[in-house]
Amino acid sequence: MLILPAIDLRNGKCVRLYQGKFEKSEIVGEDPVKVALGFKENGAEYIHMVDLDGALDGKVKNMEVISKVIDTSKIPVEFGGGIRDIETIDMLIEIGVSRVILGTAALKNPDFVKKALKKYGEKIAVGIDAKNEKVAVNGWLNVSSVHYIDFAKQMEDIGVKTIIFTDISKDGTLKGPNLDQLFKIQNSVNCRIIASGGIKNIDDLKDISKMDIYGAITGKAIYSGNIDLKEAIEICK
Repeated sequence: MLILPAIDLRNGKCVRLYQGKFEKSEIVGEDPVKVALGFKENGAEYIHMVDLDGALDGKVKNMEVISKVIDTSKIPVEFGGGIRDIETIDMLIEIGVSRVILGTAALKNPDFVKKALKKYGEKIAVGIDAKNEKVAVNGWLNVSSVHYIDFAKQMEDIGVKTIIFTDISKDGTLKGPNLDQLFKIQNSVNCRIIASGGIKNIDDLKDISKMDIYGAITGKAIYSGNIDLKEAIEICK
């Protein structure tokens, strides 16, 4: 299983939120490049980055920082937050993003996902963020009436190969992932599932790994010292 350490950007700095609440953000790193290089030293093979400003505003805000992280660390980066048009995807692929994550735009405009898939294939992933099993959008501020499994199936039907699944109630809490929802999504679609939200220690990663999940994102547990990234990568290989 792939371990993806997370960098969430707000005003150019690395932050962590609690259950996606912007008023509960805490700076965990002043310099995202330095953070990424630390991940590289510990053996990270992929980094998960989110532009929180972009997710709120519907437009990528931290392009320069993302570009610097990619150029300096030379590690593949998957990136999401504020991507609403094909021009933005073009720009992100141009600066070296390996996988572009569509969230709000995927729910509101499936035709946009089709267009992106046609142009970039497996470089396009979809982020499904659920609150009480319903898909949330716009930086998690609005919750739709769409069930996360129905949405996952819809995305699989149009050709999406990778889904990043987050249970918002678990995100940033260090209270353990929602294994039940992960199990359901893993067994409902044939997409590669990346688990996100609530991972607190190595045991959580082992539990997820046993489910044959493709990858797991961990942020707060690394920043708080609960998870040793190097050890986690070795164990989950």
